[in-house]
Formats: sequence, C-alpha cells, structure tokens
Amino acid sequence: MTLLALDIGNTRLKWAHYASPLPGAELLAHGAEFLENIDKLGDDVWATLPQPTHILGCVVAGDAVKRRVEEQLELWDVTPQWVVASDAEAGLSNGYDHPSRLGADRWVAMIGAYHRMLAQGAPRPMVVVMVGTAVTVEAILPDGRFLGGFILPGHGIMLRALESGTAGLHVPTGDVCPFPTNTSDALTSGGTYAIAGAVECMVQHVRQRCGEEPLCIMTGGAGWKMAPSMTRPFELVDNLIFDGLLVIAQRRFGPR
Repeated sequence: MTLLALDIGNTRLKWAHYASPLPGAELLAHGAEFLENIDKLGDDVWATLPQPTHILGCVVAGDAVKRRVEEQLELWDVTPQWVVASDAEAGLSNGYDHPSRLGADRWVAMIGAYHRMLAQGAPRPMVVVMVGTAVTVEAILPDGRFLGGFILPGHGIMLRALESGTAGLHVPTGDVCPFPTNTSDALTSGGTYAIAGAVECMVQHVRQRCGEEPLCIMTGGAGWKMAPSMTRPFELVDNLIFDGLLVIAQRRFGPR
C-alpha cells in the first residue's frame, strides 16, 4: 500500500513516493519541478513509477495549477485526495475565524510539527515557521489548539517590492551582517532580520500565553538561509509538509 504525496506550492511542486501511508515510511522516490514544467510529469518521471495505492496532496497554487497536476496523474487509475483545512484533524484544532480559509500548506505543516513534538516527549507549546515564497509563523498550544499566525513576504518578494517601489534601486545579492555598510548587504540583512524578528515576536507571545518556552520548528525551501540569523533555538526540518501528509494519510488510508 504505497502513497504518492504532493506539495504544490507557489513556485514548485514537490513529490514523494512512500512505501506505506505511515509516519516514518520508507521513501522510495522523490523530486521537485518548477510549476512551469509540471505538464511533462506524466510522460517523464512519474511514468517510471509504479502505480501508487493512494495519492494525497496539498495545493496553494490555485485551481488552475491543481487541474494541470490532476491531468498528469491520469496515467494511474487513482483518484487524488486534496487536504483542506478543517475545524480539526489529526489532533490539531483550528483557531482560524474561518477554518477553511487557512492555507492547506500551513495546516498540513502544523499537523506534521505537532506530531513531531509529541514523538519527542511531553507536550509543549510550539512556534512553527515556514520560509518560502511567503513566510508563516504559527502558534500552537500543547493540547493541539492552533492559536493563529503571522504571514509576511519571503526574501524574494521583499526585495522585488523594494526594487519596483524605489527609484534607482537594483537588488543584487548581499550578505547578512549586523552592521551593513553597502546597499546589497543592507537589503539582504533587512529581509532576514525582519523574518527573524517576526519569529522572536511570536515566541514572546506564546511564552506570555503559556508561561513556558515554546519549541520552535522551521521548514521551507529557504529555511537554511535563516538558520544563522535566528535569535532562538530551533529545529530545522526539511519536509514538514510531507511529515504532515503522512500523519493524515495514516488516518485516512492506513491501519487503525
């Protein structure tokens, strides 16, 4: 009973083929494609895979992209299931004003992070950070209640906004440093410390709410860039969304 897990973000589609729909399952194959290249998956890399038993994914790129992916999945006689945020799932309860409007990627990543925390020992509050095209910073109580979270632009959006809105400013790649002395370093440092500051702010909010230091978990394609600039201890997890999809898949498809 195999699982094809799909994470369709704003920039790339990431996929992973697992030997079973269970947390910690053996990874049989994986890959990633920029969205402009996904229309060849069914004739290319996916054509070499054996048919999965189940397909489970989350998508934030919109319905048009989802339809393009579903067309590529037609090479198999398997109907994909797409995760959407709900009132509660897999031990996590949704504190959003309108739960279904919470991004599926945020919901799935929080489920993965929450179960990762539970596997490490006694429940504790959490701050979950995803660093990608956009950045999200979520707060979760020890009992699995999602309190709410921040959304802010990722590095690329910040820099493009400055470039388009500031006359004569062109954005080369700079370094992160405490006291930038050129424009390139100033821009890169400003974006990086803006994200680090949002995380620090959420950690303080959660500490005040719970009276204890939260566990901080970071994920996302640009998470490694943030690592040297974080002001709090954190755990960097490569594929938190896939971890969450495996937890959800166990409850939907796996043995009970």
